[in-house]
Amino acid sequence: MTTEQMQNDSGGYSGNGFIMQPGRNCWRIETAGRASCLVDGEAYFTAAKQALLKARHSIQILGWNFAEQARLQPGQSDPHWPDEIGALLETLADEREGLSVHVLAWDKTPALALGRRELPGAQAADMNSGRVRYRLDAAHPALASHHQKVLVVDDAVAFCGGFDLAANRWDTRDHLPEEPRRRMPTGQPYEAHHDVMLAVDGDAARALGDLARERWRLATGEPLAPTPPNPDAWPEDTIPDFHDVPVGIVRTAPAWRDRPEIREAEALFLDSIAAARDSIYVESQYFAAPRIADAMAARLKEADGPDIVVVNPKRAPSATEQVAMDTARTRMLHDLQKADKHGRFRLFAAVNGDEEIVVHSKVMVVDDALLRIGSANMNNRSMGVDTECDLAIEAARAPDASRVRGQIVDVRNDLLAEHLGVSADVFSATLTEEGSLVSAIDALNGTSRRRLAHFDEPRPNRLVPVEHNALLDPYKPLGRWWKPSRPGIFLASAAIASLAGLALIARIRKSSRYRT
Repeated sequence: MTTEQMQNDSGGYSGNGFIMQPGRNCWRIETAGRASCLVDGEAYFTAAKQALLKARHSIQILGWNFAEQARLQPGQSDPHWPDEIGALLETLADEREGLSVHVLAWDKTPALALGRRELPGAQAADMNSGRVRYRLDAAHPALASHHQKVLVVDDAVAFCGGFDLAANRWDTRDHLPEEPRRRMPTGQPYEAHHDVMLAVDGDAARALGDLARERWRLATGEPLAPTPPNPDAWPEDTIPDFHDVPVGIVRTAPAWRDRPEIREAEALFLDSIAAARDSIYVESQYFAAPRIADAMAARLKEADGPDIVVVNPKRAPSATEQVAMDTARTRMLHDLQKADKHGRFRLFAAVNGDEEIVVHSKVMVVDDALLRIGSANMNNRSMGVDTECDLAIEAARAPDASRVRGQIVDVRNDLLAEHLGVSADVFSATLTEEGSLVSAIDALNGTSRRRLAHFDEPRPNRLVPVEHNALLDPYKPLGRWWKPSRPGIFLASAAIASLAGLALIARIRKSSRYRT
């Protein structure tokens, strides 16, 4: 079947065959001999450290953030290898002749770094004092960001998902309210944190190496050569969830200078929603993209449409993001509840007792057909303003499709079991008994301290006009050719915040509360 036959008149999913289509909703589809879902920081940071210790030729890191003092295995020590990521990279580069290390992090503008207590310029100076080559990337339109989160070792193993190598990301799957290892380098504790990364090897890893090299070239003007293969870079304690699966690489990039925009992430979201038969499961830091809400609403109006379950954090991390994202979520919740004539929509906040869990993951599971993990949130910025990179596994494209379908369901059930405080076996059995995703969640929710809390129903008089959110969560870049000075960006952002923020923060805190 041709690509043209797969698409309807609007270029979307036509209801037959494959969801992923290179050139439309993904960049490339490459095979991974092994792929593994790494849930929460203990799993990812352990796997990342083990892969880094096997590096022989190259280490490439892309991040929205990078904190050289972030610990990979807090509470553990090694007499030779440092646990702080910056010191570990420097030690590897010093000791292994021929090993190149490139770290490319977003060059945060002063305005968008407000409230984050980060000094990327000082960090760059510290890192560039050694052999690690660290650069800050500002090659994007004004008020955009580089949000891709990728680690590639020797073009042999790569990680892509929601995790930055940052100081407040590590946590266990228990997400305990009190966890002594969950501390900033200053010793200050931080909130429980949930995130997901996908590890891949083979051609899929090499393709992510290509992506990282192109990002470095665009940021610095310097081309990097592909590296020789390393057959032994897979982290030894990481058990693959998948073998020999095709992996789609899905991107967002804004139009910038002579580069065209890329909106693969948005296209795959919309095509996946259109393709769903029984269920759509989403984890996202934000839920603030009206086009996605409209697509979901259309499916909810169908008599036999899919269940749709979205897991968010209770609130966005900063006051500015609360203005931009939480108010949009409130409005979307209102609209989706109106469309949900058959009781198939749920929007939850993950909690442990009375303690919030910061949901930072970006996951989408469609039926038993598609698993997607990456950096793209369900907000406007991720559709066409910020750079993003997701990976997707589609069962129908795998040689053993039935096996991969079961593995995709296992990943989804494992995530939901974690949020509900039950075992994956218990959740799977309940799902079989209840017959639908929403019914299974409703049956188990509240039986443990770990639960999925409902948001209060939004009041119409608290809904915020869409133009407020368009200022802070734009669907298109502010200006394709405009690149003002840092002071100019700072003043423009301060004006936006003054215009929208002060009048709305009180509303956010009232309308975004959740109920158990």
